[in-house]
Amino acid sequence: MAENSLLEKLEGLEHKFQEISTLITDPAVIADMKRYVKLNKEYHDLELIMNAKKEYQSALSNIRQAKEILETETDNEMRDMAKMELDDLEPKIPGMEENIKLLLIPSDPEDCKNAVVEIRGGTGGDEAALFAGDLFKMYAKYCEMKGWQVSVSSFNEGTVGGYKEIIFNVTGENVYGTLKYESGVHRVQRVPATETQGRVHTSAATVAVLPEADEFDVQINEGEIKWDTFRSGGAGGQNVNKVESGVRLRYIWKNPITGVSEEILIECTETRDQPKNKERALSRLRTMIYDREHQKYIDDIAARRKTMVSTGDRSAKIRTYNYPQGRVTDHRINLTLYNLQAIVGGDIQEIIDKLIVAENAERLKESEL
Repeated sequence: MAENSLLEKLEGLEHKFQEISTLITDPAVIADMKRYVKLNKEYHDLELIMNAKKEYQSALSNIRQAKEILETETDNEMRDMAKMELDDLEPKIPGMEENIKLLLIPSDPEDCKNAVVEIRGGTGGDEAALFAGDLFKMYAKYCEMKGWQVSVSSFNEGTVGGYKEIIFNVTGENVYGTLKYESGVHRVQRVPATETQGRVHTSAATVAVLPEADEFDVQINEGEIKWDTFRSGGAGGQNVNKVESGVRLRYIWKNPITGVSEEILIECTETRDQPKNKERALSRLRTMIYDREHQKYIDDIAARRKTMVSTGDRSAKIRTYNYPQGRVTDHRINLTLYNLQAIVGGDIQEIIDKLIVAENAERLKESEL
């Protein structure tokens, strides 16, 4: 893109930035929480672009001044300083332009949300449950490295360990925008602990990463929710087993697109406090409904991006963990790394970074910037 064309696009956003800056201080806007949150997000995105624009314009201005000095100045010291500045700034211009182009592409509005992660053992029986447990440990460790908070809302343990299913919430900065790349089928190839012949088995687990819905994202008639309480099983002492702290929620949701109704059932035994469990069950209900109502939006994105790495078919095989060879392969971008132990220990940032680069290249190509 020509320099002046890029600056024209940036100038066009200056007025919008000023307008939103005024709106978010308007008491009427602040009173409308849904609109206020949306405008605040838009303000933050535009602020990043405006800061990048200032840096870019400053660099272009300094380059012009340096070139003028080289053309007109006879003082060798001044010319040397101008040449040094040119040598420093000119190589930075392409990177600045690339960054601005990416900022100009509308970001996924869900990226800044917290996430609900669901891991389920797939084909492979007990070994699949063990692998689901390994995936949970991997993500828990990664979240710890990122400074994010993880809270398990429900789980169903496997007969020999691991989980047939585990659902947990992750809270922090830009959680969904990072973890969304993990949605899909994960395969493991290794010798199970129960295998006596030393044969390598292939098992699988599915990972679904959903954006956590805010209260105003979906409409729920709480009067129609049916609640049950029950005693939580498993470890936790006398209180968990004797007090009915576990909650079960039943809600009939009607699909606004198809008109078909379905019953949603959610159980939460996360804490020993029944009101807190109710609150977390409600949060999961909001997220589940939000996910269903926004599936068309997700499908539309997937349809536009044929090689999309972060959304689309949740049944698609995305990654294989091969223990005998110590390698991990991400099939979406044909990336193979030979540091399996580090990856299953939570060091998945390199994979996510490369997926982000691949998606950004795709977005730039689509936007024709």
